[in-house]
Formats: sequence, structure tokens, C-alpha cells
Amino acid sequence: MIEGSDAIRRLETAGVRLFVGVPDSLMKGFCNALGSHTGESRHVVAANEGAAVATAAGHYLATGNPAVVYMQNSGLGNAVNPLSSLTSRRVYGIPMVLLVGWRGEPGVSDEPQHEHQGAITLDQLELLDIPVTVVGPDDDVTVFEDACLRAAANDGPVALLVRKGTFAVSADSDGVVGLTRFEAMKTVLDALPSDTAFVATTGFTGRELALLREKRGETWSSDLLMVGSMGHASAIALGLAIGSPKRLVCCLDGDGAVAMHMGTLAAIGAERPSNLVQVVMNNRVHESVGGQPSALRHVDLTALAMSVGYESAAVVSTGEELAERLRLAATGQAGPCLLDVRVGTGTVDGLPRPSEFRRRMADMREWLGAG
Repeated sequence: MIEGSDAIRRLETAGVRLFVGVPDSLMKGFCNALGSHTGESRHVVAANEGAAVATAAGHYLATGNPAVVYMQNSGLGNAVNPLSSLTSRRVYGIPMVLLVGWRGEPGVSDEPQHEHQGAITLDQLELLDIPVTVVGPDDDVTVFEDACLRAAANDGPVALLVRKGTFAVSADSDGVVGLTRFEAMKTVLDALPSDTAFVATTGFTGRELALLREKRGETWSSDLLMVGSMGHASAIALGLAIGSPKRLVCCLDGDGAVAMHMGTLAAIGAERPSNLVQVVMNNRVHESVGGQPSALRHVDLTALAMSVGYESAAVVSTGEELAERLRLAATGQAGPCLLDVRVGTGTVDGLPRPSEFRRRMADMREWLGAG
């Protein structure tokens, strides 16, 4: 395996002075090493992958040094626009190294939501005219320096496609401080009407909701679990609230996911659906991919929500406060409502992963009475 700190030093030796991206669980060892690195370079956790590419472009404009942009391969969708219309050799020709985690690599066991993306990743990069080198645990660390040289010679981005198990990962720390996300979601289910429709963001949130339903002996018919499409739970909840105006819709969101497509807050504020409550499980980190800080860690999310047109917003840190705010939101007099729920890190042991996505969708559509 490759030590993340060794890769970082090699990249700095080749002239990299900026690392920017969105954390990925497959590259947890690299991302965590960035968090503790004290070298010459800067590290920016971006709101989304497209913004990371643009930040790298601006840095190259100012310094002439290629940056490293890291992401999961699912993030290529967010990055396609700037990669094709900004950094491409056919436009500005801006060199950078894309460090892309290869979830769903063909022939490697992974979750169902990664399989399609994994199968098309090489084709996507080829279509974008981005040279690719596949990196695995047995490769020499000099591959990172070589990538910087190729980016400069290419007058555009090059990609290192990182296989599962490439980077060494240290053991996670234990312990949860304060209200847990699991406890907060139990409170949400207890406080809101049984006919509430739920949209749960990707990562631990949706998985914990599925486990809660199982423990409570309840069906999944009212729940849409976002196993991908990070950052889009609130937009789906908006569409659901507009389409079902007489039903309360609860978006179980996360701070990292909100940051990724924060413009949706403005869309919700503009539409003002009174039947929408957005519960943001805010632990200030990208927990499910290693605990790297999120872009919203210093943002007053409630002030932001109110400024774009939400009817109400509040920070809560106890189950009692959360239940009280939810009961008010359920009356339809305080929506759209955003609750910034301060939770600690940590999840339950043996957390299962959801499956049967098509069946879940069919069951929810039937429950909603959709045609």
C-alpha cells in the first residue's frame, strides 16, 4: 500500500502547492494525510468537484503550478462542465492532476449504486480527452510525480484512477460527543406524523434511517434513501413537496451534502413550500468518508436559510429542542423550515447497507398514490 503522506510529499516535490477536492472513502488514507500535513501546500475542502476544478484553475493562473484535485469517480459528473469548457486543451489548457477514487471498478466487489459509474469511468475520462493512469497498492510512489510532469506536457488535466486498497488507512478513533445522528433521527420519527414522506441524504444518514425502520418494525414505503447523488436530497424533497402539497415532507440532510449544492436552499426559499422541513444533521465533517472538515463548518446555516426565504430556521442540540421544533413544523405554519441539528460523529455498529432500490421506489410511489 501507499502511504498518503508519501504521495503528498512526492506531489509537492513536483511543484504542487494546492490540494483541493471532495473527500472519498476509497481514498481515506490520502484525505486524512492531507488533514494532518504541515508542508508548504494549502488544502481546501471544496463544496463540490466542479468548484474544486475551478479553484485549481484559478491557482494555476496565479502561480503557474498545477494543483491536485481529488474526488470519487461519481464526482466526475459535477466536474464535467469545467473539465470540458475551462481546463481542456481545446480551451485554456490548464494542467492539473485529478486523483479519482475508482468505486465500482469492474470485477471488484462494491455497492450496487457504484457499479454503473465504475463501469463507465474510463470511458468518461477518454471522452473528456484526459489521459489516465490506473494506480494500485503495488505501484511505486513516483507515479504521482510523473503525473505532474505529464499534466504540464499535456497542457491540461491528467487523471490517476485509484483502485480500492491503494492507500494505507490508520484506525478510526472511537467516541461520540453529544446528541448522535441516530438518536436525532429517532426523535424525528417520533415527533412527525406517520404519513410524513422522508428523503434521506447519502452516507450514514440513509443507512441509519433504514435500520431504524427495521428496529421499529415499520415499512420503508415512506422513505427515499439517497445512496448516491450527494447534495441533491433537498432538491428531491422540494419536488416531492410541490407534487404532494398536502403531505409533510422531511429532508434528512447533512452539512457536507448541503454545501455541495447550496443553491437549492435559494430555490426552496423562492418556492416557499409550507410542507417542507429540512433537518440537517450537522457534525461539521464528511464523516462517512473519514471525518475531513466540511465546507460549512464555519457557516451560520440558519442565517443563510432565512436570508434566502425560509419561513423559519433554528439551531438545536438536544432531542427535546428538536422534537419541539418538529411539532411546530408539522403544523405547516413554520415552513419551509430548516433545523441545524448539532450532532456528534459516530454511527451504530454493523450498520447495514440498503438494497432493492427499484422495489423501494415502487413501494414509495404506491404509498404516495402516484400514477
